[in-house]
Amino acid sequence: MSDDGGGFRWTVVVLTCQHKDSVYSFQRELEMRQQCGSLSPGSLVLTVQDRQEPLGSGGATLNALLVAAEHLSSRAGHTVVTADVLDEAHILILHSGRDFPWSSCSRAFCWLPAPERPDQRVQAPVCCLDLLLDRLGTQICSGSPPGVWVCSTDMILSIPPDFSLSWDGFSGVRVLALPGDASYAANHGVYLSDQQGRVRDIVYRGTQEQILQAVMHDGKVPLVSGPVFFSRSVSEKLLQTHVTPPLDGCTYLGLDSGAPPIKVSLFLDLLKCLCSDLTQDQFVTEDRAGCSSPVGPEGATVRRSRTELWRVLRGETVSLAYVPDGRYDYLTLSGKHHVERLCCDWTNRNTLSHIQSESSVDDGGRVINSVLEGDVTVRTGAVVQHCHLQGPLEVPSGCLLSGLQLMTSQCVGLLELADDIIIQGHRIEVGRLKLSVYTVTGAQDDLELSSDASSASFLNQRWSLFFSRTGIQPEELWVRGEGRSLLEARLFPVLLPRGGAVGLDGGVGWLLGGVGCLRRWREAWRLSLKEVMSLTCQEAELQWREELLFLAGRRRVTDALRSHTDVCLLPCFRAAVLGGQQGALLETLDSIAAGSGKQGAESGAELGVASRCLSCIADVLVCMAGGRGGLRSGPAANEAWSAAYFLLEEGDLRGGVKALATQRADWLSRPDLLVRAARHYEGAGQVLLRQAVMSSQRFISIGQGEVPPLEEWQEVECPARLDLAGGWSDTPPVTFEHGGSVTNVSVKVDGRRPIGARARRIRKPRLLLVSHTGGRGGVSTETVCDVLDDLRDHCQPHAPGALLKAVCVCSGLVSLSSQHALGDQLMQRWGGGVELHSWSVLPTGSGLGTSSILAGALLAAVYRCTGQTYDTDSLIHAVLYLEQILTTGGGWQDQVGGLVGGVKVGRCRASLPLQVEVERLTPPDDFLVSLELHLLLVYTGKTRLARNLLQDVVRSWYSRLPSMVQNVQQLVANSEECVRACSEGSLSRLGGCLDRSWQQKKLMAPGCEPASVRTMMEALRPLVLGQSLAGAGGGGFLYLLTREPRQREAVLQVLNNTPGLGDFSVHSVELDMNGITVLPPS
Repeated sequence: MSDDGGGFRWTVVVLTCQHKDSVYSFQRELEMRQQCGSLSPGSLVLTVQDRQEPLGSGGATLNALLVAAEHLSSRAGHTVVTADVLDEAHILILHSGRDFPWSSCSRAFCWLPAPERPDQRVQAPVCCLDLLLDRLGTQICSGSPPGVWVCSTDMILSIPPDFSLSWDGFSGVRVLALPGDASYAANHGVYLSDQQGRVRDIVYRGTQEQILQAVMHDGKVPLVSGPVFFSRSVSEKLLQTHVTPPLDGCTYLGLDSGAPPIKVSLFLDLLKCLCSDLTQDQFVTEDRAGCSSPVGPEGATVRRSRTELWRVLRGETVSLAYVPDGRYDYLTLSGKHHVERLCCDWTNRNTLSHIQSESSVDDGGRVINSVLEGDVTVRTGAVVQHCHLQGPLEVPSGCLLSGLQLMTSQCVGLLELADDIIIQGHRIEVGRLKLSVYTVTGAQDDLELSSDASSASFLNQRWSLFFSRTGIQPEELWVRGEGRSLLEARLFPVLLPRGGAVGLDGGVGWLLGGVGCLRRWREAWRLSLKEVMSLTCQEAELQWREELLFLAGRRRVTDALRSHTDVCLLPCFRAAVLGGQQGALLETLDSIAAGSGKQGAESGAELGVASRCLSCIADVLVCMAGGRGGLRSGPAANEAWSAAYFLLEEGDLRGGVKALATQRADWLSRPDLLVRAARHYEGAGQVLLRQAVMSSQRFISIGQGEVPPLEEWQEVECPARLDLAGGWSDTPPVTFEHGGSVTNVSVKVDGRRPIGARARRIRKPRLLLVSHTGGRGGVSTETVCDVLDDLRDHCQPHAPGALLKAVCVCSGLVSLSSQHALGDQLMQRWGGGVELHSWSVLPTGSGLGTSSILAGALLAAVYRCTGQTYDTDSLIHAVLYLEQILTTGGGWQDQVGGLVGGVKVGRCRASLPLQVEVERLTPPDDFLVSLELHLLLVYTGKTRLARNLLQDVVRSWYSRLPSMVQNVQQLVANSEECVRACSEGSLSRLGGCLDRSWQQKKLMAPGCEPASVRTMMEALRPLVLGQSLAGAGGGGFLYLLTREPRQREAVLQVLNNTPGLGDFSVHSVELDMNGITVLPPS
């Protein structure tokens, strides 16, 4: 099904309804579908009540067309109805039809157990109406010229995917027919057509001989199946009838003008008069089943109306569009057929429901828009819809429970239900009195069959057995002279004279053999199923369904977040906002985010859940802004939110979440405030995310050895890294919620390790921090820290010397929380100050992991100059910890790539605390030699903006966009394939991994491929086995795995001959097998 207006742009969509109280409710349903995207936002949607007297489908069509034309005329500025508005109009008229006993809101809004689509923007039910809109919009009506489509909503159409209609040169009327068996057609209508497809006649409930005349080439007969198209010229003729007596009696204008009502059938009047085999006399005087009789008291009016129809419409042709292999399923009054339809035609066991014990629902059971608490067993072939039930209870095979509230659970649980029983709760309105009434029938009962018939039954048993068991007399159910069908039997107690409303236990429960007595049943005011349907309050029914939908939705959200499932919640959030349920949803998310409140729980996985929750709240706020209010990304440091942030930073999760909610209440009044609040919730989520990642601190093991002499330099150098596959899967929260795998290689650039650091103890008790750009001999920036306050901005990435300051804090060189001054700490612990230098020959934003590798080098230099011992695993986790303190975020693959030599794979399990495990690969020696000869680096001249990319990726992951989840799975799989390619020495397979990795990076962060880089990669494609931008993309270095060795000159030639590339440069690559390297002291 489509979210883009069904694929067809309707000018007007009109839904007709039988009851006055349905107009508002059904109108809201149409508008909700327009907001959800299943109807075009530009369409005019209208709900029109039929005249109170039965008009028939033809009369309802004429009235609906008049209303549509009237609205279009008004919109065009006319003061009277004009047919000119039909010139370019595509009008759809849908008839909701008569009451349906198995769905309180007509067949149109009968829910179906259709699965949710992965691409669905707004979570919404699929009803018969929705299926029909989709079939019409995407298959049937596509390409049709201006005109009027008319269709009932009382059936389900299945159209083969390759079906299409040609509209070239079309005029007149077209009817759609689906195949059916001749036996089925005996109680239905069929079209008789000639060789050219023109309809000769329409036969309704015809004889076997008549039906067989309609047999098509496939042995089936063309059923009267619903969709009818009237071209522009015919539509104008239909519109004329509103001023043509007695046909004006079909319209509301006729009603207001005092015209008597007249019943007109769409098929047996409007279309029948166009059939080629009929004469005028036959059409006017023939007595047809299902139509007003041309004889009797109203006969003259009927004959006049038919004569006018013949005069107005005759001469137009009606053509048949037959759909071989299509399927037509009319929603009959058979309960058995309906239950089987829900269980057999659909495979979705759980439709928009929350089931506490999923294992209690058999594969063949169906639960639709319900909340099931505890042990509620639903057997194969059973259906529970629009119910809130609590176990223990069992729903046997063939049963249907519908519309039952939580308070009925105990009664249902005590009943020993047999198979094929239907129990329903209805919300009715009698005057101003709103009541709940319960009905029960057998699924095998024929509702319209007279109780005198031998096969008539109630609760799947003969009426005589029911009368004998209960003592009820037939005259207590039916008034003399009325029909004696089950549909009209006043079986169901509603009110007691002194006892108020009758619940399920005292009414239906007694009829099923439970508690109660005949006296109380007789005392009660009772209704028949037919009366219950006519008194049903559609607004209350739809409201009950909506309450259940959102309650189940909130519980599913809770389950998804607490169980860490990869379910995209955005459609649920959008639905809640459209339904005005955002308040309850936000409260639910607050509760989940606040956690269990157990002491110390915040140190574990609960922080990860809370962080995602805060991101979800940001999603809800943005949905509430409705596409207005500005960009999602932006600053998040407004003073009003600082108190909440402080509580979160201090580890008070529950207090912080509560403070956020309190502040949020002041930011809900305008779209711009909502978006700004969303930014601050994302900022709060980042606080918790950093705390979750900092759990990796437990894997840092630092010892104390001999402290080197004062003034002795401790120097380290590191290679850069090339990420071969799996990049982004190392990024929190992806890495600890899904699990990560990244394969990369350590490299020297232009023959040297490009990253380094050195440290020494100095006599003066201060910190002298020197950062070199452009290499060790390049421009230096010196920062001197004499007091602790000079280090306070260590967590602000853009502050002078921020990285070096963060290293001083995270390495334990000094303590910011100490009561002692900086100089005193340095003298007491280290006997003097520390001088710390860092450098890199790589440009900013290179994509080669510079900042993280540099952090590792700095930590190693500080540890060594202070006599502390460490291993590489500790350095890897220490960098991860440091980058959280520095608030730059990021993953772990950079430091793995630069600190561990050679080709290796880093992995992380889907759990907290976050632990990285590194496996060094041992490819064949000749592969390593060959790899080095085939690798080249090209500097693109573009600077990478990783922070913006990172924010978008984290947001998309938290939202669990299906495309994001699938891509992350493929990232990890590609990394493991890369491990196999390297281990087995296959350059060609490695090239494939590089290409896949780049495609996956682009899916992770759309926009990470600048136009000039795209041009560069296309130009180089003939020379390479694979290529990718290093790191997150967006700029920096492009690395190539060339088809032939030593391709530097060939690459330069191609690039020099490609215009528009800017300031690029080509660099050689050597594998570095050592990783971080300690140089001799100096």
